Formats: sequence, C-alpha cells, structure tokens
Amino acid sequence: MRTFSVEEISQIVGGMLTKSADVKISQIAPPLLADESTLALALGEDEIANLAKSKAKAALVPLGVQIDGLTTIEVERPRLAMMKLLNLFYVAPEVNQGIHPTATVHETAKLGQNVQIGPNVVISRDAVIGDNTKILANTYVGGGVKIGKNCFFHPGVNIGDRVQIGDDVILHHGVSLGADGFSFVTENPDNIEQARKDGAIKEENIKQVIFKIPSIGSVVIGNNVEIGANTTIDRGTIENTTIGDNTKIDDLVMIGHNCKVGKGCLIVSQVGIAGSCVIGDRVVIAGQAGLADHINIGSDTIITAKAGVTKSFPEKSIVVGIPAVPRKEFIKQLKTMKDAQEIFAKFRKYEPMLNAFEEAHKED
Repeated sequence: MRTFSVEEISQIVGGMLTKSADVKISQIAPPLLADESTLALALGEDEIANLAKSKAKAALVPLGVQIDGLTTIEVERPRLAMMKLLNLFYVAPEVNQGIHPTATVHETAKLGQNVQIGPNVVISRDAVIGDNTKILANTYVGGGVKIGKNCFFHPGVNIGDRVQIGDDVILHHGVSLGADGFSFVTENPDNIEQARKDGAIKEENIKQVIFKIPSIGSVVIGNNVEIGANTTIDRGTIENTTIGDNTKIDDLVMIGHNCKVGKGCLIVSQVGIAGSCVIGDRVVIAGQAGLADHINIGSDTIITAKAGVTKSFPEKSIVVGIPAVPRKEFIKQLKTMKDAQEIFAKFRKYEPMLNAFEEAHKED
C-alpha cells in the first residue's frame, strides 16, 4: 500500500498546509471512520464538528478552517480536492492483457494498439476499436461499430450495429446503446391522435393494428462522455440519436430515438427523455424528471427533480413542477396557494355570520 506525506497531498490538491505533526497517509475517509494513517475529509460543517471525535491526525478542510493540534490542508474547493484524492487512491477494475481466449473477435474487425478484450466479449463484423480501449467481460459490440481511443467499458455493455463512440468514453455495467426506438404507427388515427386533435377519444378502435416503424439510424456518442449503469439510448428512426462531448449521464436513464443532447450536460438517475427532443449545451436534468417528445430545451437550463416537462423552454431557464413551469411562476403559484389558504381560513371564520345573514333574508 502506497503512502503519502501531507506535503505531497497538499501539493496534489493545491492546498494550504498547517502542519502540527509528521503524518503518513495511506487512505482517506470521513472523520468518524478515520484512523491515524487516514486523511479525514471534513468538507462540510457536520464533518468539521466530527473532527473532535476523530482519531485522524490530519484533515482536508475548507479554506479558513484551522483546528489546534491537527494537521490541516485548507482548500478553496473541497469537492474538487476530494476528486483529486479519489483519483490518487482509486484502484481500477482488473483487466486481462490482450484478447481473452473466450472472446470472439470477427476476422474483419480492426483493433488498435494495446486493446484489451475480456472474457466472453463479442466483437462483430467490421467493428473498429481504437488504441488503449478496454472492454470487460460479457460485452457485445455490433457490426460496423466504431469505438475511439482510451475507452473503458465495464461488464455487460451492449452496443448495437453502426453505433459510433468517441475517445475517452466510459460505459458502466449494462449500458445499452442502439436498441430500436419505441416507434409505431396505426393504419387509422389512434386514440392518441384523436386526443391530441380533438381533446377527446371518439372511437374505440377495437380492431386497430399497430405496425412497428424500423429504426435505420444509429447512436453517436461524443468524446469524454460517461454513461451510468443500465442506461439505454435508442437509435434514431432515420437520423442518429446524438450525445455531445463531455456529457455525463447517470444510472437508469432512458433517452429515446432521434434525441439530440448537447455538450457538457448532466443527466441524473431515472430521467426519461422521449423521442425527438433537442437538449442544448450544459443543461442539467435532475433525478426522475420526464420530458415529453418533440420539445426543445435551451442551453444552460436547469430542470429540477421530478419535473414533468411538456413544452419547450428557452436557454437559461430554471424549470420546476408538474407540469413544469419557470421557477418564478412556480413560486408565484405557491404564493397564490398560500394566499388562498388564508382566504379560506377567513371564510370559515365568517361562514356562520354569512349563513345567519342568508337565513334572515330568505324571504327577501
């Protein structure tokens, strides 16, 4: 196990060291779980308070926090410093060298230098894999897929035919890229079409037949994208579904066919984005938000958790609620509800007087 001096760690995180003892650091942990060889991460007020109960001799703290008798490394952005430390102590999953004997690599596939292929991986016809890419066990790579350099695919990834993936992409367990889109058509107008047009469902359509619309587009993933476990991104109907450079997608996200997601976006767990949505750059979509099909979200917009987005929003919007509205409007709605409660309470107070007045003037 490698150890670091507090001077080395301070240089790595760009911190300001206040030293009270020589400490060798072999791991990092919250204060209550730290021992004498652990750097305690006290990033917030609760963790700072817990330092008094900690066995740690050194701690990473926000700028301006100093504790008597404790070696501290002060940093301006504690979470950024934590990221650097986690990379320092991170142990990557074990990967076999070269191509595992149980892997199946088609003779027409082209593999770059230092490509590592794990057990039971299937690389199909005409696939191209860039230098230094690592593909772990039980992953399927379809025909004509193009994968860039320095990618890392965790076990159980499924990549459909003709998908294109850029450089430095991380795919976590169970990611599915390039499944068919959820796209169907009926011979006659169905209930959904009736409801959209007339606001009512007029016919039962008992004998209606649903025809599948094939998906002949694909999926294009940009550079430096990370996609979380069991996330699915469907191929486009005719055009490609696209994910821009530097976008990060959490676990259990569903992105429908024909969607265009911009650069530097953050999409959190359990978000569902219906088909043909256009998402701008640097958009944040918080957990369990849902987006209806064919809407546009402008760049630098924030969609808050569980928002039900049924219409388009311009850039730099903050979107809240079900159905989703701009944040200012949502706050106004809350104020209106509060005012209504107060008005109702006053009404209940004076209701007996009103009833008595009505009773007295019945004959009038």
